Amino acid sequence: MNVKTIKRPTFIEALVPITFLIIIISVSILKFGADPQIPLLLATIVAVLLGFKLGYKWDDMEKGMISTINSSMQAILIQMIIGIIIGTWILAGIVPTMIYYGLQILSPAIFLPSAAILCAIISVATGSAWTTAGTVGIALLGVGQGLGMPLPLVAGTIISGAYFGDKMSPLSDSTNLAAAVTEVKLFDHIGHMLKTTSVSFVIALILYGFVGMKYSGSALDTAQINQLLDALKQHFHISPILLLPPILVVSIVIMKVPAVPGLLCGGILGGIFAIIFQKSTLADVILVSHYGFNSQSGFEAMDSLLSRGGLDSMMYTVSLIIVAMCFGGVIEKIKVLEVIAEKLLIFTKTRGSLVLTTALSSIFCNFTMADQYLAIVVPGRMFRKSYEEKNLKLKNLSRVLEDSGTLTSSLVPWSTCGAFMLTTLGVHPFAYLPFAFLNLINPIVSIIYGYTGFTMEKDEILSPSKEIDDSSSSQELINEIE
Repeated sequence: MNVKTIKRPTFIEALVPITFLIIIISVSILKFGADPQIPLLLATIVAVLLGFKLGYKWDDMEKGMISTINSSMQAILIQMIIGIIIGTWILAGIVPTMIYYGLQILSPAIFLPSAAILCAIISVATGSAWTTAGTVGIALLGVGQGLGMPLPLVAGTIISGAYFGDKMSPLSDSTNLAAAVTEVKLFDHIGHMLKTTSVSFVIALILYGFVGMKYSGSALDTAQINQLLDALKQHFHISPILLLPPILVVSIVIMKVPAVPGLLCGGILGGIFAIIFQKSTLADVILVSHYGFNSQSGFEAMDSLLSRGGLDSMMYTVSLIIVAMCFGGVIEKIKVLEVIAEKLLIFTKTRGSLVLTTALSSIFCNFTMADQYLAIVVPGRMFRKSYEEKNLKLKNLSRVLEDSGTLTSSLVPWSTCGAFMLTTLGVHPFAYLPFAFLNLINPIVSIIYGYTGFTMEKDEILSPSKEIDDSSSSQELINEIE
């Protein structure tokens, strides 16, 4: 029986599906204003055709796609539940209450730094940028809009704070993954990240302070704010008691209850509070959970802000994740990334170039594989040996993976994180990207540290590390870590 030999792609062949993806997405989004799902599907077809040419069977590539999709299933479940939370919390008056009190407490001069710090605190406590954006973030978006600030600016501030907390929290999936894939103790990893992330966050807060001063000098539209406050009170029962569900959800997550049941409790609490405090019916709760809240107050500012949420609102994101994971699964299965990685190693002669190449590889994985987990795992496997050869502690590698992979994931519209933020905040990632100061600054700070050697710790004595089976897929490694 003749068995068809599977070949490795040449470097030129490996670039074909990547180049096609970049071109088709650029043309479709920038020229036609299309969504990225179909371009990603077309790029997947190109990758599959390359796989056939290399000798792979359809079953092999299909298994690669399903395996990668499976890695994102928890993220998909969380997105759907957060869609339910947003809908029920608006119906219950929870989000309107947070907006109402926020408008009375915060001023334009301090709003942006305060919002970033608040999101950072909540995200450290929960370990989730998504939970922060889907709850407190929605309220802050309303406060910022009421204060007359551009929504992309407010969204960028929310993203910065949320991802600081997500990155630094011992409860975060990405933080634990980066530590595990490099075999670094969790709190050693967090402590080492603090040296780059704290500097980046302080710079971001200073920038937000300067931008906020611009709005503090302009005349505040108190009539607009008072109109929004009156509209909120007219259509919702506003009470400090309605702040209890967010506090309870944060507490549940801190107690290390798994994310899915913990967040589901938040959605159920939203429904119960809607029935008790807003006199909603069970039918209202079920409909809003599925289709989202539709504000029809006649006040455009409030209606545009509060008409959101629901399970259906997340289906765009779910479809995007599935298609993106198909592409990522195929190009990993047919060794496209492995071949490109080997070429990248040529550019890692010095410590600085190694850090730069690691950071760019993580960002590249976010754009091509559309998943922050893979943006941590794949470069982590690719460059581990290089860090050891340069006598660098592996916590330097784990830090760079998060400084670049975790923090840039929300800036890619077709990635799991970017798609979620688009659906949740209603602002396109390319619109808030210039204002997500932490996410832009942190990779640069990390690269500067690499070239200067600042805080780049070295091993006193090299010890042989645990071998990693290069034949295993990144998904298998994620499964082992979990």
